[in-house]
Amino acid sequence: MFDAPHSSPISATDTKVIPFLKWAGGKRWLASDLVKKIGQPVGRYIEPFLGGGAIFFTLRPKSALLGDLNTELVDTYRAIQKNWRGIKSRLERHQELHTKDYYYTVRSTTPKNALDRAARFIYLNRTCWNGLYRVNLSGVFNVPIGTKNTVLLDTDDFETISHLLESAKIQAGDFESLIDQAIEGDVVFADPPYTVRHKFNGFVKYNESLFSWDDQVRLRNSLLRAMNRGAKIFVTNADHESIRVLYGDEFELTGIERYSSISGKSSTRGKYPELVITG
Repeated sequence: MFDAPHSSPISATDTKVIPFLKWAGGKRWLASDLVKKIGQPVGRYIEPFLGGGAIFFTLRPKSALLGDLNTELVDTYRAIQKNWRGIKSRLERHQELHTKDYYYTVRSTTPKNALDRAARFIYLNRTCWNGLYRVNLSGVFNVPIGTKNTVLLDTDDFETISHLLESAKIQAGDFESLIDQAIEGDVVFADPPYTVRHKFNGFVKYNESLFSWDDQVRLRNSLLRAMNRGAKIFVTNADHESIRVLYGDEFELTGIERYSSISGKSSTRGKYPELVITG
């Protein structure tokens, strides 16, 4: 898929870590190939759109700066970083009590305790419809219950996840504030929100509510500044002419395809073109 890989940062004896969240647009499908291209950073690994963290958990960098605009998401990572046992015990309780009524009760309340809020976030992610994160105009999570009833998964390894997060600084905020911290030797991986279903039909229009075109331009400019400071840049985005024009003069573009199953209609699921952008 890519050019000859760098030395892999993952040893054969390392336990594979599965991301604990299902995240729309997540890069589990691409993680192994992309990590081979990234290699182990000389400096920090910087990821401003953390989401499910598939690339971070596959790469296992020695030092990282992780962030996201979603404060609930960031607080959940911080809680696991500090007290994974407390998270696991609360998820065990959610598993015992899980029913349809219980789901909507949990969804309608916001705990004051940080560990309770983090466990609620993971519980809702695992039992809501398709792992979707969506809030209403008041900022309240409003996704209906899904079909899956398993709260604790066989793949859960919160202890290892907590250990990997020990070397990471995790902060909530705009992507530009994180990218502007990148210096020579750092690696920036940016996976902004986007949908790939409208390549030929209003790409900018359909993505405006997810990530505006002004934000796309601001992201590109912040990445270019980081690259000029000596950081290595890796970006995933939609394979659309507007994105190719935006990045084409300064970055290398590689087209790939992924299968998307997040749609509720089978007719709108399928393979969609994406880009890996490097600099």
